[in-house]
Amino acid sequence: MTELEMEPIEMEPTPGAPTPEQPELEEPKPGNSWGRIAIWAGLLLLLALLAIMLKRTQEGHVQVGQSASQFTLTTFDGENYDTADLAGKVIVINFWASWCKPCEQEAADLEAAWRFLQDRGDVVFLGVDYVDTETEASAYLAKFDITYPNGPDKGTKISQAYRISGVPETYIIGKDGMLAAVQIGPFRSLDQILSIITPLLEQ
Repeated sequence: MTELEMEPIEMEPTPGAPTPEQPELEEPKPGNSWGRIAIWAGLLLLLALLAIMLKRTQEGHVQVGQSASQFTLTTFDGENYDTADLAGKVIVINFWASWCKPCEQEAADLEAAWRFLQDRGDVVFLGVDYVDTETEASAYLAKFDITYPNGPDKGTKISQAYRISGVPETYIIGKDGMLAAVQIGPFRSLDQILSIITPLLEQ
């Protein structure tokens, strides 16, 4: 072997260093993929909720002559009223809130109508408190001496079923379970309330 001919020297690889046969791979960051999944899931849920709200807005209020949605109302006193168990009676459903000034305009007349009709046994008044606090709601009921059953609309399930646009709104169900009358805004007088309910009781 001449001086110019030298044996190749094999270099020992440095521990941890990449070799030509084994390129260095970037380790995935932990939790990165789960974060993206959570973001997409949240966006899809938001879009679904917006679609439901848009559909309800386009549908408008429930219409007279439609079958009334059934629900269970748990009152502030802990009693349960299931409209399915009230079949054969006229049901007056009043949506209200303690912060609603127009609700105050009809509160005394609704209570007077209830006291006038309750002994018949074939009519039920249900007050559905919308987006409120129990403390304020209880103070409102005491202020107007309201004695018919009232309870909170938990999760706004009842108001969504009736597609209300605000308060006060009142939905009256006939003995046949069909929606017989709708009052958007406050009743003007006791006579107006009785003029709507009394004919339904005679059917």
